[in-house]
Amino acid sequence: MSPQRGVPCLVLLVSGKRKSGKDFVAEALRSRLGEDVCAILRLSGPLKEQYAQEHGLDFQRLLDASAYKEAYRRDMIRWGEEKRQADPGFFCRKVVEGVSQPIWLVSDTRRLSDIQWFQEAYGALTQTVRVVASEQSRQQRGWEFTPGVDDAESECGLDNFGAFDWVLENHGDERRLEEQLENLVAFVQSRRGCQVPGAAAAAPLPDVWSPTPAEGPADAR
Repeated sequence: MSPQRGVPCLVLLVSGKRKSGKDFVAEALRSRLGEDVCAILRLSGPLKEQYAQEHGLDFQRLLDASAYKEAYRRDMIRWGEEKRQADPGFFCRKVVEGVSQPIWLVSDTRRLSDIQWFQEAYGALTQTVRVVASEQSRQQRGWEFTPGVDDAESECGLDNFGAFDWVLENHGDERRLEEQLENLVAFVQSRRGCQVPGAAAAAPLPDVWSPTPAEGPADAR
């Protein structure tokens, strides 16, 4: 069921493994599009807030990349799964409340149920964006395999999703990543109804656009 508040012109559903750089990509996209038109929505926000309330924890400390958060990560995953099993759209409905910007960037899409909820609510306004990075690149950013975390649904739920609309390679080549971000920004600017600074000056994409598989969809919808 569609939420009552806010009708976006575009919803970007960003996913990726731990330390793949999905938060970095989300921030980079917002900086290019502008905070006044692009809002970053984190499904983990309402999850951590609710978890902190029920367990008497410091919500703000659960938001950062700290040892405090890591100490509770496994139990938060378990608790979050229980909430989702009872109500798959619980955190999705929470995160879109009161958002005024026309472009929504969900930076931590982790499960098929997350994608399904947004697609059912917003249909063709949604685009899936997968951020990928080699294990070596992720290890250089501090990742190491953690049982109960890296083999849980929160990390593996989209492994067999199929064809994402966009796949951004983030292996450490800044120039390559910048090229891919530029392609995605150009696509966003081409969307009718999205008031993005610079959109009027941006060259329109052709009716049939065929980038490499790692750059985007085969057509500029």
